[in-house]
Amino acid sequence: MLAWTPDLSLSDLPRYLAIADAIALDVRAGRLAVGDRLPPQRKLAQRLAVDFTTVARGYVEAQKRGLVESRVGQGTFISLPRPRSAPGRTHVPSPVDLSMNLPPEPDDPDLLGRMSAGLAEVGRDLVGLLRYQGFGGAQADKDAASNWLGRRALVPSHDRLLVTPGAHPALLGIFGLLARPGDTILCEAVTYPGCRSIAAQLGLNLVGLEMDEDGVTPDALAEACRRHAPKALYLNPTLHNPTTLTISEPRREALASVARRHRLPIVEDDAYGFIPAHGPAPFAAIAPDLTWHIAGLAKCIGAGLRAAYVVAPEAKQAWPFAAAMRAANIMASPLTVALATRWIEDGTADAILRFIRQEAIARQQLAAEILPPNSFKADPLAFNLWVPLPEAWTRSSFIGHMRATGLGIVASDAFTVEGAPPESVRICLGGPLPRERLRSALEFMAHTLDGTPAATSTFL
Repeated sequence: MLAWTPDLSLSDLPRYLAIADAIALDVRAGRLAVGDRLPPQRKLAQRLAVDFTTVARGYVEAQKRGLVESRVGQGTFISLPRPRSAPGRTHVPSPVDLSMNLPPEPDDPDLLGRMSAGLAEVGRDLVGLLRYQGFGGAQADKDAASNWLGRRALVPSHDRLLVTPGAHPALLGIFGLLARPGDTILCEAVTYPGCRSIAAQLGLNLVGLEMDEDGVTPDALAEACRRHAPKALYLNPTLHNPTTLTISEPRREALASVARRHRLPIVEDDAYGFIPAHGPAPFAAIAPDLTWHIAGLAKCIGAGLRAAYVVAPEAKQAWPFAAAMRAANIMASPLTVALATRWIEDGTADAILRFIRQEAIARQQLAAEILPPNSFKADPLAFNLWVPLPEAWTRSSFIGHMRATGLGIVASDAFTVEGAPPESVRICLGGPLPRERLRSALEFMAHTLDGTPAATSTFL
């Protein structure tokens, strides 16, 4: 480890940027070489007489520039320069959308090898996969979907099962079938932003229902049914986005009972349902005749697949849904659906799911270890936190202060259906952020939650 101490007095920039600039300057000058280990953040903060979070932000900024890399349990090292694109290369990875709740990305070489092998195998029939195909999935794709849904104790007939281009188009199609402009859809008081966007697009009235620690309350659902004559109830019942709560099985049965009395269709967005190894039974198993079940692959395999399996309450309802989806989307991408099918058939999808599950647990443990006690709400299997902010912070000032950490942070405004949004934010622990960089970001966040906007900006 080097006794590296930059001279920050040479820069008029904020000190965290001056640290990153000093690393770049010393690399170019040969004073820092590839493989050199930089001082621990707290030790460098003491040497420079600056706040720890200033150094943490400086190292994060240097990593964003490709100057350093963090290694779990070892420290921060000067990295190899980023390779230039090979001649003729046209694909440039797009920036990651940190407003989305992303699962941890696989980094195990063996798992990545299995994933690549599956892609190569699918590519053997590349020309065939570039053709138009019928909507709803080929026989092999529906067989794989049935196999996958069996992990949630669902065994729908193929005439009720459709392969769609992601959960969002499926929600759009289902809401469009069940309701007309001006009609009411019920949902959780704090709900998934995609549901809000789709309801607004269709001109639907979204009504949020009171929640407790088990989710939407049966009394609130019954009262809303009497008052609003709703056309459907939308729920994200397992590892709810953003609060991470899971509706217990007794509560699911109680809600299904209310829905049955009022003949109310249930739209079950089971995006996270596969993450728990032994979660509660889905609504589609408790009330199959009422439930539209959406099993997206974005959170349990990979968002880039853009595929979801939809189970209709009965075959005759699947037909108009298929027609509406075909009109809007033609078909799910045969290439990505074939890859999902291959990974399900050869066990790679289960391996990816196990990785996401284990990494989510590790990251939640990291958050519990670093952040102040009782400062956030989370499930041990979720890959996000729901953080009610201390009185000193507004959600806008907190997000602005945390911007340089690389964490995906979304204000409560995106999730709130009615009334004033609470001073809360959702923090994503997954995505492309390596665990060591996540540790640094969480340490910075812990310092932020313990302080005030004025105090924590003193040394920036």
